[in-house]
Amino acid sequence: MKIRILTAEDVKAALPMDRAIEAVRSAFGQFSAGQAKVPLRSRFHTDKGVTLIMPAHLKQTGEFALKVVSVYGENPAKGLPTVAATVLVLDPETGRPLSFMDGDSLTALRTGAGGGLAADLLARKDAHRAVLFGAGVQARTQLLAAMTVRTLDEVTILDPVPAAAERLAAEVSSWDGAPAVNLGADPAEAVAAADIIMAATTTTTPLFDGNLLKPGTHVTGVGSFTPDMQEIDAATVKRARVIVDSREACQAEAGDIVKAEAVIDAEIGDIVNGTCPGRENDTEITFFKSVGVACQDAAAAAAVLAGAEAGDLGQIVDLG
Repeated sequence: MKIRILTAEDVKAALPMDRAIEAVRSAFGQFSAGQAKVPLRSRFHTDKGVTLIMPAHLKQTGEFALKVVSVYGENPAKGLPTVAATVLVLDPETGRPLSFMDGDSLTALRTGAGGGLAADLLARKDAHRAVLFGAGVQARTQLLAAMTVRTLDEVTILDPVPAAAERLAAEVSSWDGAPAVNLGADPAEAVAAADIIMAATTTTTPLFDGNLLKPGTHVTGVGSFTPDMQEIDAATVKRARVIVDSREACQAEAGDIVKAEAVIDAEIGDIVNGTCPGRENDTEITFFKSVGVACQDAAAAAAVLAGAEAGDLGQIVDLG
């Protein structure tokens, strides 16, 4: 039995953002149509941390994968990251393992792709000015995905750690078609001028005043994943048409939704499937909230494996 082992660099090389967006488009469509089997994630606690186990199977297209995420708070003292994730891709016909890959890079890629899909469906076609809250791995892929579906002329990066913002700005400036990057801007002024706002932070207090948003702004929030966390304030939620990746998950886990008692208009998969409209006019404010759905991992991992096979990436190991 042979299995393809893929590193973080292999994952990034195997799946360009445009193909990642199409993979999650399919995943969300199947999820909202009831064609994805995504059981509640199970948690296994030890004395030192917790491990989350998240399987998913897409019935229409057949992708089948299992993601394992461990969160161990004492790891940084040992020189290790707090979070470690891996993904196992399985053959839906036989159940045999096909590939074992880095899950951190895959998670960032599929989360960014979800934000990119939302921007494609909900941002104004002429959107060209963006604000990015956060400068970490998740923020990077949110911006990359937004640039894949819209032509951005300018992006303002806001992060409490200036060095992190500077590092991301330097990288962005090297990308093809890079927008002008602003650092150190006044957050209120940047928000008021933005066409697209992306939030990828771990804050427990809102990042900006939603009353500042101009008509037609699109907002994506991916950072908060517990009821106590909140990136986006109630003013934004009440002004916006609210779209989520999963109604059940966001109503249970997302502080942005829970604290504002948000009225959810649709899942993004409903828009993909044509059962709900995308942006309806140029003055509508839209808010996409994502906490992540395991079907994204299954679809993205299968697409990574296909790209890796085509490009002969990774290492083939014979398990005997």
